[in-house]
Amino acid sequence: MALLEICCYSLACAVTAQSAGADRIELCSAPAEGGLTPSAGTLKAVRAQVSVPVHPIVRPRGGDFCYSASEFAIMLEDIALIRDLGYSGLVTGILTEDGEVDMPRMRQIMAVAESMAVTFHRAFDMCANPFNAMDKLRELGVARVLTSGQQASAEKGISKIAELIAHSDAPIIMAGAGVRLSNLDKFIAQGVKELHSSAGKQVPSAMRYRNPGVSMSADADADEYSRYCVDGEAVAAMKAALATAS
Repeated sequence: MALLEICCYSLACAVTAQSAGADRIELCSAPAEGGLTPSAGTLKAVRAQVSVPVHPIVRPRGGDFCYSASEFAIMLEDIALIRDLGYSGLVTGILTEDGEVDMPRMRQIMAVAESMAVTFHRAFDMCANPFNAMDKLRELGVARVLTSGQQASAEKGISKIAELIAHSDAPIIMAGAGVRLSNLDKFIAQGVKELHSSAGKQVPSAMRYRNPGVSMSADADADEYSRYCVDGEAVAAMKAALATAS
């Protein structure tokens, strides 16, 4: 049966995903940025309360994946913290100015990560040559690649995902971005063995008093009175569908 990884942005989401049957959790903060490094407090709480494998993301900011020296130094410190807390894996990725895998920095990451399984995240979808990148990631010993097939969604990039799977059996190719119950069968038909989904929903804030004239967001259209949460029913339905397909 294909493995289901759920992207979680809080301890509560991680607990919900685990209860609903998630095989693995990617732990992040900042959903509006596409996932940033979780806080130390979140890392400690999830490590204490969640028993399924959890792989925190190490991404110091939003935007591209070409980092300054100070950003990279912080990433190494975060990886060391995650390692020392006893996590089984992490999720990260670094590119050069020319859209290639930054091999010298990734070698440093692999050394600090020690025995943790490293997933190269969707920085892969921004690289110039995905097949060359796959060969480099295999050389590094990266465990898996999270990819949408270099398209806006994994469903749109499904043909490239199938090509990547055929290119090599390592690293594992995990399809992510827009993976949901309604399209699981398409990925299974292409031989995808690991799937990544947010399985999310927006939940209204508990705030009763709301000041419409003040915003904490630079995005004028942001709804600051709703919260992203994992939908446990969606996770359970996806797991049931994967079991049926197997």
